[in-house]
Amino acid sequence: MGDVFTQLSIVLVVATIMALIMRKLKQPLIVGHILTGIIVGPSAMHLIQDKHSFETFSELGIALLLFIIGLELSVSVIKRLGKPVFLTAAAILATIGTIGFLVGTAFHFTTTEAVLLGLALFFSSTIIIAKVLSDKKEISRLNGQIAIGVILLDDIVATFALLYVAASSTGEALGPMQIGILLLKGALAAGVMAFLATKVLPRALKSIAKSQELLFLFALAWGFGVATAFNFVGFSIEIGALFAGVALAHLPYAHQIGARLKPLRDFFVVLFFISLGENLNFDSLASAMVPALILSAIVLLLKPLVVMTSLGLLGYTRRTSFKTGINLSQISEFSIILIMLAVSAGMVGERMGSVVTIVALITITVSTYLMQYDNIIFRKIDHRLRMFERKSAVDVKQEAHVYPLVLFGYKNGGAQYIKTFRSLKKKFVVVDYDPEVIDDLQRRDIDHMYGDITDPELLAEIHMDGVELVVNTISEQSINEPLVKYIRKKNKDAVIVCYADNYNQAAELYRLGATYVMLPHFIGSERLNTFISTHGISRESFDNYREKHMMKIGRAALRSNE
Repeated sequence: MGDVFTQLSIVLVVATIMALIMRKLKQPLIVGHILTGIIVGPSAMHLIQDKHSFETFSELGIALLLFIIGLELSVSVIKRLGKPVFLTAAAILATIGTIGFLVGTAFHFTTTEAVLLGLALFFSSTIIIAKVLSDKKEISRLNGQIAIGVILLDDIVATFALLYVAASSTGEALGPMQIGILLLKGALAAGVMAFLATKVLPRALKSIAKSQELLFLFALAWGFGVATAFNFVGFSIEIGALFAGVALAHLPYAHQIGARLKPLRDFFVVLFFISLGENLNFDSLASAMVPALILSAIVLLLKPLVVMTSLGLLGYTRRTSFKTGINLSQISEFSIILIMLAVSAGMVGERMGSVVTIVALITITVSTYLMQYDNIIFRKIDHRLRMFERKSAVDVKQEAHVYPLVLFGYKNGGAQYIKTFRSLKKKFVVVDYDPEVIDDLQRRDIDHMYGDITDPELLAEIHMDGVELVVNTISEQSINEPLVKYIRKKNKDAVIVCYADNYNQAAELYRLGATYVMLPHFIGSERLNTFISTHGISRESFDNYREKHMMKIGRAALRSNE
């Protein structure tokens, strides 16, 4: 049906209609995307003719998603969570893999098919977990970091599994020598990445970040370039993209890069889910349905139980264990790729491919719901999960990202505000858009974030619902008005100090909920800092100050209009 542009246009129209229906029904959009794939696929309308182009779009989406996930991780996090990640992955492989093998044997699959089936059940979906965690802002949470760590190990195991199947299809054996060479290549690639991340990128990005367009272009080039390099040496594109993000995660520009790339990621990720649904073939549905339902129940029920048991024994709370288990309660896109490659190589039958595809669609769909409502489910069954928590359970404490004090803009009196904030002995963060300012703050070991104050992703990262005082030294009204609205929507009690250029701007900011508005003709930043040092963050004191200031503004406005 026409060229790839025409096909893409029609598919996007169908996807939009389905997304609107899902939104109306208050269902996860991912489910709508998969249903779109079924509708436009060979099982229904058969609209997608150029499958190769759509598969390429899907790969771009996965690479972008993993790159952005890497931006939110760090080497210190990976080191800190190494033990629970490794032991949890090993527990899943030993239990779910073995059960999958036994079920496959019971349904008269060959030994090779049963082994690959157990391996397919072990993998969890990188793209589903990363997408849902990102949407829920839980990647930085403990359960999210453990889940991301487990699927990283999944991807490494999947790389070797794919190499094994590919080698078997050509009649070659994947022996210790080939495995050793691949590990050596991986170690060299990691070493090069570490050198670039610590010695080259900080200096290069300081100059690049002065232009947002150039920063966006560099991020794409870096992410795709590293992913391609990893793929060239034998690893998957997904692993390369993830490590490309990790290499930038420690830099102050990581958040801004992620915010710029997310709209592009969302477009291509939608096409991935559509392609996933498009792979379902109803012709072989009957013979594959019974084993697929049993295997789906194993993944949805037993895999979370294994994860909860493993993390519970390691001393994590039942909430963390439960949410991590729910995150991993599906099989992976790698599972489909692995089995389809084995089918094309003649190692397994077509029935096996149908079974794994159905299991993937069922578990991905159901786990999306489970992840979406995991907090509600946990509250309902919390009392039944105490067996998965040791009495001495204490979660690993993460560095808090909630700052009581926030300063937007450093150049206009920022040094004085930092001195005042320190005197209050509360945690604070400085947000600025100037790479030179960020570099200076980094050298002085001051908590900072690089980004645009108008970016909602940045504001969400700061967690405004826990902020006590916000000072914005930028006087642009187009920035101040939406900022005050956003903060007041999230936090009714926060003290908000803004700058304005004239009386009318100040009056409008007061109307929107600003606590105090700085004007050039009235109180200066030095005097305001003295006030804060004297009275602290007292809302009552600020309210009294505000009333006096509004009266002055009113009288001044009348005089200026006479």
